[in-house]
Amino acid sequence: MNLLTKMLEKKNYSPNYVCEIGVWHPHTSNIKYYIERNIKTLLIEPDPESIALIKKEWGDRKNLILKTFACTDFDGTIDLHKAGSSSFVSSSKSSPAIVNDSFDMKNNLSIKVDAKKFSNEDPGDINLISIDTEGSEWFVIKHMSSRPDVISIETHGGYYVNPYIGEIKKWMDDYNYKLWFKDNSDSVYVKKDVIKINYDEILFLLLKNVHLFFRRTVKGLKLFFRNT
Repeated sequence: MNLLTKMLEKKNYSPNYVCEIGVWHPHTSNIKYYIERNIKTLLIEPDPESIALIKKEWGDRKNLILKTFACTDFDGTIDLHKAGSSSFVSSSKSSPAIVNDSFDMKNNLSIKVDAKKFSNEDPGDINLISIDTEGSEWFVIKHMSSRPDVISIETHGGYYVNPYIGEIKKWMDDYNYKLWFKDNSDSVYVKKDVIKINYDEILFLLLKNVHLFFRRTVKGLKLFFRNT
């Protein structure tokens, strides 16, 4: 049980429909707990290797729908730059692989994958969504029809900050979401009238922000000395 699931369990919250965009491998899924408890699930993943693993692990599950495309700002095809769990699409302004690992797009493998706006497949009644697309998360939010109770979204990690963090925060404010907690890569937002945030959780978020500030500073120094 990961942090997201533990925090929701403490609130006695159980979703009816969950979605994950950018799964990578089944064992790293942020919503694995709900998938394996037969909660209705939509998974979206563009990488053929990951798709094969998902089908092998969960292919016979009646509660799961798997869609095989990258969520983008348009419909068509796009380059997926292969960087393991940090693989990203070419429309990303920035990504953890580029910022933290100095990923060179010209000298690494990329493949063509299908690309769609999320609105093409969003059923409109998702309760919980996890978005980890290595820099293109905003394109999911921008074209989302559902208004989930819980949104987990990759916003940071090491020296990396999501290039659309301003747009993401504004959208959350506009649609009445509150930042609940963070881990080392994700921010979790909740509808203000669904999940009540207590003082301990506010303190936990404050301390986590301090922790992340020092992690980012240390990572920045390492990158500086590595490149000099």
